[in-house]
Amino acid sequence: MILLGGLTLIFFLELALGVVWIPLRDVFSVLLGFDASVDRWHRIVLDFRLPRTLTALTAGSALGVCGLLLQTTFRNPLADPWFFGLVHSARLGVALFVVISGSFGGTVLASLGLLSNLGLALSAGLGALAMTSLLLALAPRVGAVTLLLSGLMLGQAASGLVSVVLHFTSEAQSRAFTQWNDGTFVHVGFSQWSLLASIVALGFACTVLLSKPLNILLLGESYAQTLGLAVERIRRATVAVAAVLAGAVTAFCGPVAFLGILAPHLARVLFRSADHRVLLPACALLGAALAALADLIVHLPWSRHFLHLNAMLGLVGGPTVVLLLLRGYGLREAS
Repeated sequence: MILLGGLTLIFFLELALGVVWIPLRDVFSVLLGFDASVDRWHRIVLDFRLPRTLTALTAGSALGVCGLLLQTTFRNPLADPWFFGLVHSARLGVALFVVISGSFGGTVLASLGLLSNLGLALSAGLGALAMTSLLLALAPRVGAVTLLLSGLMLGQAASGLVSVVLHFTSEAQSRAFTQWNDGTFVHVGFSQWSLLASIVALGFACTVLLSKPLNILLLGESYAQTLGLAVERIRRATVAVAAVLAGAVTAFCGPVAFLGILAPHLARVLFRSADHRVLLPACALLGAALAALADLIVHLPWSRHFLHLNAMLGLVGGPTVVLLLLRGYGLREAS
C-alpha cells in the first residue's frame, strides 16, 4: 500500500511540477474533464505531461520486470537489458529500420514519430531477441561474470554497428535517430503510448503464466527437470518476453539504463521474497516509480537543463552495480 501511495504521489507531482507550476486542484479538474483556472494549463497537462508520465510508468514497469526475468533465466544478479546488450541491439534494429524504410522511398523523416510505430517496435524487439538468443546459447559454457562481460562487449559492438549504419543515412534521418537515441519519455504521444502499453500488457500476461515455472527454476535446472518442467522451453519463452519488453521500450523511449537491475534488487530487499508471484508485480511497481521519479527530477524547474534521464538513473544504478560486484553477490565463475 505504501508503494502504491508513493507511486500515486509521484504521478500527480509529475503532472503538477515543471517550468509551469499547476496547482493540484487544477490537475484534478483537468483529469476529471473540467476546465482549469488558466486555459493553457489544460493543454499542458493533457498534451504534454500526462502522456510523458504514462510512458514513464509503463516503460519503467516493463524494464523492471524484464530485469527480473533475465536475472532468473541466466541466474545472474547483474542481468539487465542494458548490461546484456539488449538495449543496444534494439537500437541497431531501429537503425536498420530507419535505413530500410528510407531506401523504399519514404519521405525524409523529421522525427521517428513519422515511422510506423509497429515497425519500430518489431525491429527493436527482433534486435533484442537476437542478442538474448546469443547470450542464451553462450550461458551454459561460461560463468556469470564472463557472460556479463560478453553482453557488455556485444552491446558495444552493436552500438558500433549503429554508427556504421547511420553513416549511410541522410542527414535528416541521422538527426531523427539522434533525437531518439537520448533516452527520454518526452517524445511519446498518446498513439505511441497506446501501442507500448498494449505490448507491455501482453508481456505481463505472459509473465503471469511463467511465474510458477520460474519459481521452480530457482531450485536448479536438474531438480526442475525431475519435476517434469520443460526447462529449455521455459527459458526460451522467458527470454522472448524479456526481449519484447526491452525492445518495445527502446523503440519508443530510446535507450533507458539501470531500471532493469535496480527494480529487482530493490524488490528483493523490500519484500524479502524470491517468489515470482510477489516479485513480478513488485518489480513492475518499483520500476514505474523509479522511472517516474527520475523523470520528475529531470523536469523540475531548474534554471539550467543539463540533467538527463539516464544520468539520474546512473547516479543510483552505477553505485548499486559496483556494490554488487564488491560483495560478489552470486557472481562466482562457474568455469
